[in-house]
Amino acid sequence: MSEYEEPTGGDYGHDDGYQPEPSHDEHTIVAQFTDGSQLGVSDVDHDGYADIAATDADGDGRPEAVYTDEHGGVALDTAYVDANEDGSPERVYADTNEDGYVDAAAADTDHDGQLDLAAFDRNFDGRVDQVQYDPDEDGNIDKTVSDNNFDGVPDTVHYGDNDTNPYARA
Repeated sequence: MSEYEEPTGGDYGHDDGYQPEPSHDEHTIVAQFTDGSQLGVSDVDHDGYADIAATDADGDGRPEAVYTDEHGGVALDTAYVDANEDGSPERVYADTNEDGYVDAAAADTDHDGQLDLAAFDRNFDGRVDQVQYDPDEDGNIDKTVSDNNFDGVPDTVHYGDNDTNPYARA
């Protein structure tokens, strides 16, 4: 028989009065720092790797940056930046192939809470080769500019919405 015994959940020689709050998810850790900032990390699929990390630099309970695992690996590959803390990100960055480099980005260029510009590195060479615009913010891409042969020069412009197409007939 071993001298080691499994803990039974009893007292470990001290009583600090700490009791876990029942409202916290057992797979979420929140660190509160002395300057008031906070960092929250969650493992929502219970695989042992963080799926969400959120930073709240001013400690007001609204995160300025949220990092998520959107593409199935073990890395936090997508960052949502909400600098003005209105609940809508102004910028989104993603590493879709998880090589450590951003290959997709989106922005709210007119600061109205809707993402209206997206840029992609489709061949993962470190250069943007497709840009999509939605200036009327109806959720439909109005214009896509692509570099199809990846030489650094845009080759095609595709208009997806007649309302914003300067060549469409009325």
